[in-house]
Order: sequence, then structure tokens, then C-alpha cells
Amino acid sequence: MPSKTASKKAAHKGAARPVQKPASKAAQKPAPKAALKALPKPAPARQSHTRQGFRTQEHIVYPSHGVGQIVRIEEQEVAGFKLELFVISFSKDKMILRVPTSKALAVGMRKLAPADTVKRGLETLKGRARIKRTMWSRRAQEYEAKINSGDLVAIAEVVRDLFRSETQPEQSYSERQLYEAALDRMVREIAVVEDVTETEAQKLIETNLLKGPKRGAPKPAEAEVEQEEAA
Repeated sequence: MPSKTASKKAAHKGAARPVQKPASKAAQKPAPKAALKALPKPAPARQSHTRQGFRTQEHIVYPSHGVGQIVRIEEQEVAGFKLELFVISFSKDKMILRVPTSKALAVGMRKLAPADTVKRGLETLKGRARIKRTMWSRRAQEYEAKINSGDLVAIAEVVRDLFRSETQPEQSYSERQLYEAALDRMVREIAVVEDVTETEAQKLIETNLLKGPKRGAPKPAEAEVEQEEAA
């Protein structure tokens, strides 16, 4: 039989070795939600918002300014009421326009012309110029109204009527201004629709213009009306 001293030593050795307990359930639990919230979150993807059939980042046509791009939709408080606005950028003119989303259609804002309308516009350029025998001031108003209508085919009519080839008489200053305004509107829209540069779009327009019938000097009756107004 072991002695009492040996038994005490054995008991002392057993007490010196602490028993390793399994990790508590609390230690095995995932990090609390508060810790997860502190972790950096990935940047949210850029979202596209749609209002009245128009969406952000979309190119549109605003009648009095031509082609622009909806960069965002924002809210402003006016007289205690929240007003939702399209923020439209006209990069070439370095201009920003804000249009109430609820009035976009009423003011004539539209989507880019479909392919068949672009084709009609280019075909219009090949037609014979239709110059009315009226005072230039009245015709100028009609041309300006067509340009600001935002209608691509109507704008093409202005380009066709005011175009002058190298063999034709030069345009007056006011004619040239209207012609360039109409040409610029048409160039910008066709460039975006056809996904080409503005230089390429202008060449396409000029090529179609040169396919039209040759135009000579103004008729005597028309020249007299213009001279009378100038006097």
C-alpha cells in the first residue's frame, strides 16, 4: 500500500494541473452587429432614376436649347412645397437647366429622334427650297419658330431653305445666323443618335444638301420685297 506521504504528493500533482474547459458559447458567437456596422461598406452602384418616361444620364431634346443630358433629379423646396426637378446639362453651351419633372412634357421636352425621323430629316434636305414671297422679317420669325419647335424635320426645312452652295448668292447676316442655328441643332442630334462626331454629322448633312436641286438667284418679285423692307 502507498504511504500517506506518496498519496499527498499525488493529490498535490493533480491539483497543479488545471482542467482545460472548452471555449464558452459566447466566445464562439460572431461579432456583434455594432462591430459589423463599423466596417467600411462598398460604394453603392450609380442608380438610374426615371420620371415621366425620362431617365438620368439620358440625352434629350429641349425645344429652345437643343440636345442636353439629364445628369440628375433633385428636390427643391419652394414656398413650403417640395419640387422635383430634372437637372439638364448642355455641355457645349456650358449651361445647366432645371425643369420641373411634372412639366417636362408640357414644355415640349422629348427623347432623341428615332431612326425613321432622322431619315426623314435627311431626305428633307434633298428637296427643293420653299421660299415664301413675303417680307424677310415675317419669314425670319417662321424660321425661328421652326428651330425652337424642337422638331427635327422642321429644323431640316430651315437648313434646306437657307442653304447656299458656293455657286449661289451669299446669305445676308440674319439669314446666316438662322442657318447656323438650325444646322447646329440638327448636327448635335444626329451626332448623338448615330453615335458619330459632330464633324461627321455635319458632313452627312452637307452631302444630302448637295444632292438637292440647284438654286439660283432670288426671283425679281422676292428681291423687290426685300429691297422695299431694307429701304
